[in-house]
Amino acid sequence: MIAYQKEKVENAVCFFASKHKEYTGKNLYQTSLFKYLALFEFEYLKKHGRPPLGLKYLAMEKGPVPVDIYKERDHYKTSCAYFKKVDENKYVVISTAKPNMDYFSPSEMDEMIRLIKIYADEFVRTKTMSEATHHEIKAWRETYQKNPNGEIDFKLTFEKDFEKKESKDHSIAEESFLIYKAIEKAGSH
Repeated sequence: MIAYQKEKVENAVCFFASKHKEYTGKNLYQTSLFKYLALFEFEYLKKHGRPPLGLKYLAMEKGPVPVDIYKERDHYKTSCAYFKKVDENKYVVISTAKPNMDYFSPSEMDEMIRLIKIYADEFVRTKTMSEATHHEIKAWRETYQKNPNGEIDFKLTFEKDFEKKESKDHSIAEESFLIYKAIEKAGSH
């Protein structure tokens, strides 16, 4: 379990919605939010061995989708953001306050800012972000190939059977991930 998970998720949503609007002058569409969140989680996981938010993602056709936020979008409202339906199946995310960045480590904030600098541009389309998730997120590709719309396992970020390697042969990210999973497993008992 990630400490302050609910608060981190809410403030990540708020951060991406507010910064995207600040940089582009436009509200953030739900699909772009889902891409920001997935890229944040999986890029950070690849580098540091743990997901910063710990959301559950489905491997949908256009990329990873955080299933709980997707299901709640008609009712999603926090102290700093909400979803607004703008068309039949289109939503934008409206930021209503500044995100509380105290929930994030400096390296997490660096990753979030890096993503905003890349994708919060009026010329970057949702399709570009979807293609980026397809290219960058190995776990999505593997899941989508075998089980379209199935739940993505974070461990697919790493090489196959990495758990079977000797501990001394693990990368720092792999070792961190194994520790993260052990703590998660111990917390569920």
